[in-house]
Amino acid sequence: MGVIHVDADACPVRVEAERVATRHGMLLFLVSDGGLRPSRNSLVKTVFVPGGPDAADEWIAGRAGPGDVVVTADIPLAARCLGAGARVLRPDGTALARNNMGNALAMRDLMAGLRAADPFRRGSGRAFSKADRARFLDALEGAVRKAMREAPDDG
Repeated sequence: MGVIHVDADACPVRVEAERVATRHGMLLFLVSDGGLRPSRNSLVKTVFVPGGPDAADEWIAGRAGPGDVVVTADIPLAARCLGAGARVLRPDGTALARNNMGNALAMRDLMAGLRAADPFRRGSGRAFSKADRARFLDALEGAVRKAMREAPDDG
């Protein structure tokens, strides 16, 4: 059976991911460089990685594979996980796949260029909404069901 990996630093949907993981009896790894309160839920494993650049990404990318779902806003991490066979969702519920990864990488590069050109530009300009949270829950539920069908047989 697959697992859910969450790039948990600044992730707004950790509670929702735990709810879905619990409903399906899946392990959930919350990967962070610190600052998270561990859950009492036995299916939730909080993983603290050293505070280096991309340490959480390396941990997740090294373990994600077929039958797993990865939740991240980090586009390069998403590309690596897709390449390993995992399903990937952004916290707003957008599914990333091979057919839209090129566009996501291009948009990331464009936004980085805009931020570099205007150092006063901050964030995306809109708050995370209830609709985003609901869209994520629906998307994660669907991704988990598909991933469970794709998971390698452990027996």
